[in-house]
Amino acid sequence: MLYGLGIQMVRFRWLVIGMWAAAFLVAVVLAPKAISNLSGGYGRADTESRRALDLLEEKLGIQESAMIMVFFHDELTADRPEYRQAVETTLAHLSARPEVSEVFTAYNSSSPGFVSDDGRTSYAMVTLKGTIDEALDNYAELRDGLRTPEGFQMWGTGGIAIFSDLNQVSEKDLRRAERISFPLVLVALALVFGTLVAAGLPVAMAGLSVTMTLALVFLLSQVTDMSIFVLNIASFLGIGMAIDYTLLIINRFREELPHRPRDEAVGITMTTAGRAILFSGLTSVLGLSGLLLFPYMVLRSMGIGGVSVILLSMLLAMTLVPAILGVVGPRINALSVVRLIPSPHGVWSRIAWGVMRHPILVAVPIMGGLLLLGTPFLGAKIGTPWASILPEGTESREGWEVAERNLGAGELSPMVIAAQAPGSVLEADAISALYDYTRRLETKPGVRRVESMVTLNAAPSLTLEQYLAIYSAPNLISSPEVREELAGQAADDTTVISVFTDFAPVSDEAKAFVRELRAEPIGGGFTTLVTGATADLMDANDNMYRYFPLVILYVVVTIYVVLLLLFRSVILPLKAVLMNAMSIFASYGALVFIFQQGHFGSILGFTAHGSLETTVPIILFCILFGLSMDYEVFLLSRIKEAYDETGDNTESVAVGLERTGRIITSAAGILVLVAGAFVTSDVMVIKALGLGIAIAILLDATVVRALLVPALMRIMGDWNWWAPRFLLRVLPQQRFTR
Repeated sequence: MLYGLGIQMVRFRWLVIGMWAAAFLVAVVLAPKAISNLSGGYGRADTESRRALDLLEEKLGIQESAMIMVFFHDELTADRPEYRQAVETTLAHLSARPEVSEVFTAYNSSSPGFVSDDGRTSYAMVTLKGTIDEALDNYAELRDGLRTPEGFQMWGTGGIAIFSDLNQVSEKDLRRAERISFPLVLVALALVFGTLVAAGLPVAMAGLSVTMTLALVFLLSQVTDMSIFVLNIASFLGIGMAIDYTLLIINRFREELPHRPRDEAVGITMTTAGRAILFSGLTSVLGLSGLLLFPYMVLRSMGIGGVSVILLSMLLAMTLVPAILGVVGPRINALSVVRLIPSPHGVWSRIAWGVMRHPILVAVPIMGGLLLLGTPFLGAKIGTPWASILPEGTESREGWEVAERNLGAGELSPMVIAAQAPGSVLEADAISALYDYTRRLETKPGVRRVESMVTLNAAPSLTLEQYLAIYSAPNLISSPEVREELAGQAADDTTVISVFTDFAPVSDEAKAFVRELRAEPIGGGFTTLVTGATADLMDANDNMYRYFPLVILYVVVTIYVVLLLLFRSVILPLKAVLMNAMSIFASYGALVFIFQQGHFGSILGFTAHGSLETTVPIILFCILFGLSMDYEVFLLSRIKEAYDETGDNTESVAVGLERTGRIITSAAGILVLVAGAFVTSDVMVIKALGLGIAIAILLDATVVRALLVPALMRIMGDWNWWAPRFLLRVLPQQRFTR
């Protein structure tokens, strides 16, 4: 079938090229629009924190999204008229904006936390209507409309500002990575092929793949939410996989061309290299599809983008590249730019024979070394950075750090408790229970203050008896400040309690305090839900890692089945899965060593914060488990081709490695260059992903494929190809011979 496909692509080459050219022209129009339609992608999931936010919005109208503006003056204090006028003038127009719900400052709120102890720092909280993603879409315009008062310093910060800056920095990182990777890849391909035509074709396919994927992302964003982080994965995989697949097709075509006409050479290329690409691409798709199982849009978007770009790269390699080869023919070797120095004849087969003479002496130290490299991961601390995820000097990070330093570590990120009473919260039993509970909270270490309907800032010295008297007739409350506070904190059976602490939102102390709040009941029949920045991040992390084992099982089992169908062996897929697991484990260990423990921080340009970002192990696993199988499939397909011809396991391993060693190493080297370009990112997550992918691929394509595979293939002997007879009867035949 694949042979016939190759022949047809050559026969109708101009039609195929014309159809792809038309598709590319459409993509050129749509691709630039993709960015404007992408969102932050943090999405929603069924967690306690999310349920609390929904309850507070439904019952009390409390908006979860807010823009925080921090003001600082070297000399003036917030109680000076000039300071107040500057702040109020700066924020005056916001109240009239349709996106804005309310604007709170030290001058219209009774909370003492809006001003620092020395009076020179204050902040304003601008609550925004709609979802988080809608707030992110509106933030840049709202922030741009604010001018810093003369003599002041002003920063926009808070969750919305941090995520907005993260999106912008990620987009800049992406452009920089593409500018770095394309020239490096072109030089590398020139060294591999030696001719401009052969080197330029994979780069052209990469550009085509990325452009069309962005257009596809734009179309998908019309029907479903897509995260801006899909750009990074689409760019990396679009460049890397399109080049890898095209490189393999061209390499095999150049092998076949001297021995047969161009159409037959393309047909044979598709039968051999094309089959390897088909199955290796399928394993990559299965690995990335694991991201679709998570209930978080940022991960699902990466899965959608990754699967789309892999399928597109496969389609290009299976249709457009053969059509172009049908046009180019022998001219694929034209325009020599580098005089190739061929590898010593038989160098890869000599490596294979050398390994297979002492397979145990090779396999045991390598497996031990991979496990040793991975041991730091046993002490991994998974966490979510906050403002520190951004590079130093970014406005939202700088503003957050100023607020933590001057206002208190937890002032901008209180613990929020949504409490529901069995009846009205204004009943005597409910008020008594809340009063006792809030007084217990105020005595806990690290608690600065508690704001609630029974700890009113407008009347801080009220006793329980006075609260009972006031709330027995709420319509008769004379103080407008008390009425306003009560209206924002209680309605029917629901009330909110805000606990301000000395703990930074992602600190161990803050997480422990959230767990303590969830474990301690209010009493009086109240049910509680705890939310806030710390609780939301904790819940997201816990939820992701509840799904992760199921995703691992799904990816491993489906890829095993695909390899079983391809090689008709129960041993080879098992060996491939185990070797992949070891190389991924080693890369995990390297990331913990570097990014958690802080080694090489000055070289790589980051400051370690003692943890590995939550999504990094998940995304790395789903990318790498499928991606690493590419080289396994390329190598084993060539080994199987030789085994079908000779029936000699040892000889076929040497022949297979000889025929693929150089091209696998070259393909992996190019992918390492592409991944390495993302190490220049200013965002820690992207930097870690780029380095993790580069390390894993480097290990996989060199140590694992060149040394460990031949050693284990020699140890297993003919058992490599074993499968039960009943299984062989139902498995489809696969022809690997020419």
